Amino acid sequence: MTDDRKIMRVLNGETICPPPIWLMRQAGRYLPEYRETRAKAGSFLDLCYSPEFATEVTLQPIRRYGFDAAILFSDILVIPDALKRNVRFTEGHGPEMDPIDVSGIEALKPDAVLGHLKPVFETVSRLRRELPQETTLLGFCGAPWTVATYMIAGKGTPDQAPARLFAYREPKIFAELLAFLADISADYLVAQIDAGADAVQIFDSWAGVLGETEFAAYAVEPVRRIIASVKSRRPKARIIAFAKGAGYMLRDYRQKTGADAIGLDWSVPLAFARELQKDGPVQGNLDPMRVVAGGKALTDGIDHILQELGQGPLIFNLGHGITPQADPAHVTTLVDRVRGWDRTR
Repeated sequence: MTDDRKIMRVLNGETICPPPIWLMRQAGRYLPEYRETRAKAGSFLDLCYSPEFATEVTLQPIRRYGFDAAILFSDILVIPDALKRNVRFTEGHGPEMDPIDVSGIEALKPDAVLGHLKPVFETVSRLRRELPQETTLLGFCGAPWTVATYMIAGKGTPDQAPARLFAYREPKIFAELLAFLADISADYLVAQIDAGADAVQIFDSWAGVLGETEFAAYAVEPVRRIIASVKSRRPKARIIAFAKGAGYMLRDYRQKTGADAIGLDWSVPLAFARELQKDGPVQGNLDPMRVVAGGKALTDGIDHILQELGQGPLIFNLGHGITPQADPAHVTTLVDRVRGWDRTR
């Protein structure tokens, strides 16, 4: 049954016209129904850890738009939260946690992580029961590099300088942290697959701040480790890897990580994206600001991607998450435009 789902077919290398579509952060603050549920849930982490509320907000964009995939509502920082790093989300400030140092890294223990994350797996199970059969259910995790940047700085910084500096000064312990996070993340993804996820995505939101050598060590190797571990245990698993801002370094990212598909941010030239698509499925890469703008900016952006990438295996998506200021009506335009496309015209 799973192979009949459009996104799974693309992840297996098939070209579908029109291509399937889902959006990163499709459950979020641009939807009034999300804001209403969020107010009932309490804190952001309370929302993530409540199977009832997390299931509801995951389903909201499926009910409204009929996307081809639902992505589990959670956050990449539930892993450090499970590691007792005191993660908190403050309105207007973004995520914060207790910064970690060498001694803190050496003291990390994986034992209680999956137990802490049981509510997430319950959400996945509920979603698989409640979603339409044709809708792909996506699980996810943060890539070790991106998660490590928050753990070291205690927050996001413009160029993640604290983590880069730490990695230069403490290369051995930093490599150990990345390997530790990779192994936990692999276990986390396997548990999501076992709970009912059809495929999973690895988000490396801060890959774009890395130089070539660092990208190989901090972005490629840990993701390769995750994918190899997941596929050794669940050989049929399908995995999307999204390294935002990686640019030209994406040229062999798929081959080096073992990802089934690669996500592309909006800065990736479509001519380069076509080259990447020769090796397998790509996902992306509309600028989220076009969804905010609407009108001709939106339709021109959609058409350009479809014309350039629609002849090969494509999952239509944004180049990053949809923003809170997006008009829900513009998302309707986006979905209708993609679904009405005919490559023979």
